[in-house]
Amino acid sequence: MPTYRLVLEYDGAPFAGWQIQPGQLTVQGELTRALAVAMRHEVKVHGAGRTDAGVHALGQCASFDSQVEMAPYRLRAAVSGLCRPFITAVEAAIAPSGFHARFDALGKHYRYQLLCRAAPSPLLCATTCHVTASLDRQAMLEAAALLVGTHDFGAFRAADCERGTTTRTLSRVELVERDPVLSIEVEGDGFLKNMVRIIAGTLVDVGRGRRTVDDVRGALDTGDRDLAGITAPAHGLALVSVRYGAGWICESRASSSRGNRKL
Repeated sequence: MPTYRLVLEYDGAPFAGWQIQPGQLTVQGELTRALAVAMRHEVKVHGAGRTDAGVHALGQCASFDSQVEMAPYRLRAAVSGLCRPFITAVEAAIAPSGFHARFDALGKHYRYQLLCRAAPSPLLCATTCHVTASLDRQAMLEAAALLVGTHDFGAFRAADCERGTTTRTLSRVELVERDPVLSIEVEGDGFLKNMVRIIAGTLVDVGRGRRTVDDVRGALDTGDRDLAGITAPAHGLALVSVRYGAGWICESRASSSRGNRKL
């Protein structure tokens, strides 16, 4: 049985998240339906990350086994055609035997986008969080630097997060500006539920002067959720890429940051 892997982009707005839920439209459910038609038998689809309701993806990785051999270009076209208009497969390939999109992942890259100007944007409103207040970029940078490394991120998770351990390692928390959009780029070996959205909300609160850099330090040291910021809205977040062994990164060209200016 060949194992296939897909690089997916999707608009998270209409979905109740990645994971199949009874009576809900989900990314995994829609893919399962489409692949059953394309492969002519039921398949079980695994995703690298269980994105929350409303969260987008530029480089989500999915894998599945099938009884059918299909040319990757045909599989890519079939998935894109059957899942329109909210999901597209930008790449399909036959993966090494035993490949698993979730368990083989070594790290993920998320991006939270802020539209920093007085006026809203009809073109960007679906993928950015509108911030009208002036943000103190230097304070945000200082707070972001504290988050890099291995820490207990208990203060940066949802109340219903069920992960057994809250220690995670972040290799990157940076601000990248392409006026009028300010992106918070976060890379790490794993994430808790709502972790990136709480990081984004915390950095925005610091930029607005509602919280201090010391509050962020205290949140890491004590695990006190009250010291961290709000959970930023889901629509500003996207899973950009997933890193695997042998140097392979699941990403699409849409995730490129060329032309951006890192602060």
